[in-house]
Amino acid sequence: MAAQRPTPTGPAAPDLRVVESRVYRGPNLWSYDRAIHLVVDLGVLEGYPSDTLPGFTDGLLEALPGLRRHGCSRGHAGGFVERLEEGTWLGHVAEHIALQLQSEAGHDQRRGKTRAVRGRPGHYNVIYGYTDETVGLAAGRLAVRLVNHLVQPQDDFVFGEALDDFLRLAQRTAFGPSTAAIIEEAASRDIPWIRLNSASLVQLGQGVHQQRIRATMTSQTSSLAVDIASDKDLTGTLLASAGLPVPRQETVRTMAGAVEAARKIGFPVVVKPLDGNHGRGVCLDLQSVEDVERAYDVAKAESRRGTLIVESFVTGRDYRCLIVGGHMVAIAERVPAHVVGDGEHTVAELVEQTNADPRRGVGHEKVLTKIKVDAAAEEVLADQGHSLTSVPAAGEMVKLALTGNMSTGGISIDRTFDAHPDNVEIAEEAARVVGLDVAGIDFIAPDIASPVRETGGAICEVNAAPGFRMHTHPTVGVPQFVAKPVVDLLFPPGAPSRVPIVAVTGTNGKTTTSRMIAHIFKGLGRKVGMTSTDGVVIDERLVIKADASGPKSARMVLQNPRVDFAVMEVARGGIIREGLGYDRNDVAVVTNVAADHLGLRGVDTLEQLAEVKAVIVEAVPRHGFAVLNADDPLVREMRRRCRGDVVWFSLEAPGSEPREFIEKACRRGGRAVVLEPTDRGEMIVIRHGRRSMQLAWTHLLPSTFGGTARFNVANALAATGAAFAAGAPLHDIRQGLRTFTTNYYLSPGRMNQVQVGGVEVFIDYCHNAAGMRALGGFVDAYAEQQQGRTEQRMSRIGMIGAAGDRRDDDLRELGEVAAQHFDVVVVREDERLRGRPAGESATLIAEGVRSAMASGARCRQVEVVLDELTAVAHVMARANAGDLVMLCVDQHATVLGELETRTSWAQAGSHAGDLVGDPDLDPTELSQTATAEGTEAEEEAIGSSASAEDGAEAPSADGADAVQVVDEPLPSDDKKARRAAEPDRAPGVV
Repeated sequence: MAAQRPTPTGPAAPDLRVVESRVYRGPNLWSYDRAIHLVVDLGVLEGYPSDTLPGFTDGLLEALPGLRRHGCSRGHAGGFVERLEEGTWLGHVAEHIALQLQSEAGHDQRRGKTRAVRGRPGHYNVIYGYTDETVGLAAGRLAVRLVNHLVQPQDDFVFGEALDDFLRLAQRTAFGPSTAAIIEEAASRDIPWIRLNSASLVQLGQGVHQQRIRATMTSQTSSLAVDIASDKDLTGTLLASAGLPVPRQETVRTMAGAVEAARKIGFPVVVKPLDGNHGRGVCLDLQSVEDVERAYDVAKAESRRGTLIVESFVTGRDYRCLIVGGHMVAIAERVPAHVVGDGEHTVAELVEQTNADPRRGVGHEKVLTKIKVDAAAEEVLADQGHSLTSVPAAGEMVKLALTGNMSTGGISIDRTFDAHPDNVEIAEEAARVVGLDVAGIDFIAPDIASPVRETGGAICEVNAAPGFRMHTHPTVGVPQFVAKPVVDLLFPPGAPSRVPIVAVTGTNGKTTTSRMIAHIFKGLGRKVGMTSTDGVVIDERLVIKADASGPKSARMVLQNPRVDFAVMEVARGGIIREGLGYDRNDVAVVTNVAADHLGLRGVDTLEQLAEVKAVIVEAVPRHGFAVLNADDPLVREMRRRCRGDVVWFSLEAPGSEPREFIEKACRRGGRAVVLEPTDRGEMIVIRHGRRSMQLAWTHLLPSTFGGTARFNVANALAATGAAFAAGAPLHDIRQGLRTFTTNYYLSPGRMNQVQVGGVEVFIDYCHNAAGMRALGGFVDAYAEQQQGRTEQRMSRIGMIGAAGDRRDDDLRELGEVAAQHFDVVVVREDERLRGRPAGESATLIAEGVRSAMASGARCRQVEVVLDELTAVAHVMARANAGDLVMLCVDQHATVLGELETRTSWAQAGSHAGDLVGDPDLDPTELSQTATAEGTEAEEEAIGSSASAEDGAEAPSADGADAVQVVDEPLPSDDKKARRAAEPDRAPGVV
């Protein structure tokens, strides 16, 4: 791309800005992994690549020296600097800054790319990886500000301060060292994880295999054991009763009680909270009554229940033994916070120098904690004859705390391999007595290398949820990989952590295919979690009624502890907005790619739509499968994106081009599901290499209506391929297809057949031209089949509609296709108009019908009834017994409820009275709920329904719910035309 060369002074007002941001939480269009996607507008900077901006590169490298190590596309350190000097656009620069800022925060990210936005000059897609999405987004925003500042300094922006704010944000959102260590170990074993809150609650594994951790507490940590460990008095009693060395101790609630206990035990003593942690409120080596009285107030301030422990003071070094699953995995010697004198600097200056260590931070944000100088520290100094202004002698160790806790500024020395076996046995026994799966045993002993029963020493505390950082990041010694035994405890070698995931996408048929797959595996006894446009289903129970084909719903299924098999319907909108809701799927099914949802979110062509659908194919691992439609050229091309094996399916007859393609694949050992003609009908056959396995005749599958519903034959082929790839036995696949029907309870809103007063009524979700062609083929075939059984003429009436966010031409095409198959077309509108005024979508569809009628299509009459239930009433009023009615609905539940009511009327012979029907089809209970956040319907909405109140043109009395009739009645059915005009036959129609 050629850039306009700037004036020597550079741009007057740099205006690089972020115009859109997205967070991909799984595989997506740009990356196999999670990523941040920013759309940036360079503004005037489009004409100023980096080499035209004097001082820009030097200023950038001074602000972030780590950029010198970026290789960029050159593949070697310094490659990005070369790009800067040669000239690169500033959107690309922002990408590298965002990556480096995350590295400054300890998030090692190196994946990124920048690409121009098609058709929008000066706009760029900036994509980069992230560890924490909050930090990743903040890095992108700060990167943009820094670029603008380097081009022209801004008075209100100081990069050093902004960087500090950014790092503090990263520290607040980051996992602690212990949680991070466990997650890193789990990820190294390919165990998936999900953060369940903003703190440290994390799910490891999926579905039925999941385990949870919160810091170092796990799903297997006993609540009773935690309570025991929190009660130091009870802990001491239990350990003493087991013959383990513990100090003498008493529980007190008053100062007088503390003094009396100290006298009874004998000085020196320790006073500490009964329910404390992290060493807070622990006062050691108290030599007198006055010391105990002062310590009482300190300890009580840190006690939640006001109960304190007075125990004998055991002299020696402070050791922490980490026990996991009853076995010692690490031992650290904890040295209290201190400084070492040099004979020149004061204690305060030495503390400042020590805290300048980059490994030290506030609290648990880094591997070491900064030393805090407070009243307690000054008192410790005074006991040693020092103050903050003292200058210690060279080499003198000056303590600033008595306890060796890391959280108070202490350091750790690894002593794992120095411990005496007797001491190891004592620590392991203590963890077993308390009952903790992960325990920190605090030992006070002269030397851990000598048996404490001989040298003296005791267990002074047993800790639940012990911190790992003293073991993973010791100040002195070798780090211990203590997270490994924790993950071994939760997921023993060979134990599964993932549930099989089958992802299904495509323009049409994905919902029915998903239901077929779920039905097959339900028959195998699996607890199937399924997402679809109707909601989230867990083990055949609808737990959320909404359009749930997005990534949030997928994560909801994987978080359910009953699910051992997942079937995910994956919609285009969710992929574009957030990516997939998981890292990979074992089987990916793509039914077809047709013109629908075009013109939305930058997807304007079928090829671009295929790129979106192919994301689930790219998410197939090497041991997985992609089930692809060989009859669709765009789907067939997706094989090149699949790392695993491909299972093909095809409706075409032997000898056709797709079948020849499949034959070549099978000769190379491939798999396929095809149709083979026999003298008894079409047989579904599974091919694997040169082997053929007959499955079932298509006309005997209930969902195909005697083989006339070719789209459900295709869906059955796709479901067979997915089940075969997922390991289902042949007879179970056959049984699943034979028992899957399109009744409302197994397949709501998809080819549901209802008899209403002798009228054959079908309810389906068809809403685009490609789907209407398939549905029209069924109408033709089914009508011909039924016509052969009776001499009565069957009229065909279709109610159709589409979402308002489709292109004008797509809406007209839907009407044109429908006109080829129906005698009468009634056009309705969805409840949510999606950005169009009331009546506009219906008018465009009706235009398509009229255009086809003018060209000789089957249709002879088109009517517009905007309200769906009113349109249903109108259609049913003009239908006679023996007619075929196809209702393409938006709210299938309310339509089924209306038809159930009409069936009850017909059976009762009256329209009066409150009749009790099927409670699952009660129209008052089945109004569709608002779509959940992140679902397809919500994601694709580009506007809300227009109304008179918000400025839209208000419908007239004979407008929105009126019938608009093209006066071309059916020549052979004047009686129907008269009945349609009778008000009492069409309630609500003017």
